[in-house]
Amino acid sequence: MQTAIKSDEEPNNRLFSNLEFDGKRLSHQPGSVLGSTALIAGTTVGAGILALPAVTLPSGIVPSTVLLIAVWVYTLVSGLLIAEATVNTMRLAGRPNVGMLAMIENTLGLIGGRIAAGTYLFLHYALLVAYTTQGGEILGNAIANLFGVHNVVPAWVGTTAFTLVFGGIMYFGRDKFVEKLNSVFVAIVLASFLGLLLLAGGQVKTTQFFFQNWSAVGSAVSVMAVALFYHNIVPVVVTQLEADTKKIRQSIVIGSAIPLIMFLAWNAVILGSVSPDILHNAGNSQGIFDPLEILRSGGAGEWLGVLVSIFSEFAIATSFIGFVYGLLDFFQEIFLSTQIQFTSRLRLYSMILLPAMSFGVISPKIFFTALDYVGTFNISVLGGIIPALMTWKQRQQHTNKVYQSLVPGGKATLTIMIFIALTIISKQIWSTIINNS
Repeated sequence: MQTAIKSDEEPNNRLFSNLEFDGKRLSHQPGSVLGSTALIAGTTVGAGILALPAVTLPSGIVPSTVLLIAVWVYTLVSGLLIAEATVNTMRLAGRPNVGMLAMIENTLGLIGGRIAAGTYLFLHYALLVAYTTQGGEILGNAIANLFGVHNVVPAWVGTTAFTLVFGGIMYFGRDKFVEKLNSVFVAIVLASFLGLLLLAGGQVKTTQFFFQNWSAVGSAVSVMAVALFYHNIVPVVVTQLEADTKKIRQSIVIGSAIPLIMFLAWNAVILGSVSPDILHNAGNSQGIFDPLEILRSGGAGEWLGVLVSIFSEFAIATSFIGFVYGLLDFFQEIFLSTQIQFTSRLRLYSMILLPAMSFGVISPKIFFTALDYVGTFNISVLGGIIPALMTWKQRQQHTNKVYQSLVPGGKATLTIMIFIALTIISKQIWSTIINNS
């Protein structure tokens, strides 16, 4: 049993929502800052990190480092805005928890809720397409290397195999089994990441730090936003920490700072390990030039190539599992609210996996394009415009002392957040028009 209780004795009007009744007495089991911090960090570190070197290579280490920190500040503010909206929605409604889409609809109305739902749906499908194609490519190359049949395995075989293997694990496996297996995958990701830093760190060339092309840095914004996106689980953190604003702020700041440090180290090591001729090729390349593809093929050593492949595949696998679960929850919530009977597990998984796999088979090189458009449109809306509009409306409606603000700056901060998001979207639209003209 869960009950939301407003505590007037607490200066921050904390909600005691983690209450359980065992038949004899009421027990209180609140979440911890450490657990919530780990949840945010684990959600952030995923397949998005794989695309960073490809989009930051043309600009160099120093410009991309500066931009990555700036994007982190933006995503941090938007995460705190979502937390602020969640806290105050829970307090004003006296509810123990609230979902992100339900909160958006409650604050911005039916139209806002539908826009958010459509954005959320497209975000998950687009990223699943990206993950199945990239994960399939790496898996296909691994199969080819294993049997010594290089350049023989078609791209669609890898995409299909990746979807069937990891989708099959989720379909046939129980939730506890998938949870434990995912923890193993996360451990492999962390171990291979540390191994990569140690192995590639010895190959870093200090001269690479002097290469700077500030004019090319802007094209990396959208992929960086994808890599630093964790905002869909902020309402979960707020519920776990019972709307305690101090703990929530600590968890979001520290939980997002840990991946930032990892990304900065990863970016510097990978870009510092590539040779000058790779930089030259990147400058002359018409499309996205991926240095990880060179490293995976053994261009900087066999063991480094193996570690990059292991890290890449399991980082994609953990993200794939998380986003499949996200869509499962999304559809189940829709079926519950509309009272549609949809009991077939096979149909539900088919709705999620088959579209992603089909697009991946048709467009095997869609990985970077999908991340670019998701970062530009979906995350700019879900992680920028909507959080700012929600808090703007809530602050206008509830100006009394009960309302808790987690982000300073008032309307100026909210205006800047919306302006930056609209600028990113406008830049992408203009770039698409120019490229297609």
